[in-house]
Amino acid sequence: MTTETAPALVPNFDDDEAAGRKLAIICSKGNLDMAYPALVLANAALGEGVETHLFFTFWGFDMITKARMGDLKFTMLGNTATHMPQGLGGLPGMTAMATHRMKKQIAGIGVPEVPEFLDQIVASGGHLWACRMSADMMHVTEEDLYDGVEAIINAADFIEKTNGAQLLFI
Repeated sequence: MTTETAPALVPNFDDDEAAGRKLAIICSKGNLDMAYPALVLANAALGEGVETHLFFTFWGFDMITKARMGDLKFTMLGNTATHMPQGLGGLPGMTAMATHRMKKQIAGIGVPEVPEFLDQIVASGGHLWACRMSADMMHVTEEDLYDGVEAIINAADFIEKTNGAQLLFI
């Protein structure tokens, strides 16, 4: 009995491979530890020449709301990946301590804080969109949002703008 094997896939590292590629990232969380994955991936995609769109919805609005974007928090509570006893996360001051520690670690490796990271993404050609439904629910207007947000749009408009994009939900 003979078995045929599929030909090996060989990656193409040509510079023009990114041409025509799109990445769409839906940012649904406003915690510090959930903001950075989206920002890092968006920045990396832009660095590779990939058209990049971020859509902020629900608690992801904290990342782009002027009043909150510079003060995102990290909590250990309910986050088993911290490898700490969960009871500690509920103690007074633990969220502030965990947030301070994470911000210090992030700064220590040269990664900018959220507002500066958004500046960098916009300056590199990234597109920031706010969800219409979330804006209406939270009574948020464009004046409340980071200036780099292009518009408040509905989900159908975002789907249209990112037609054919690789989609990530964070």
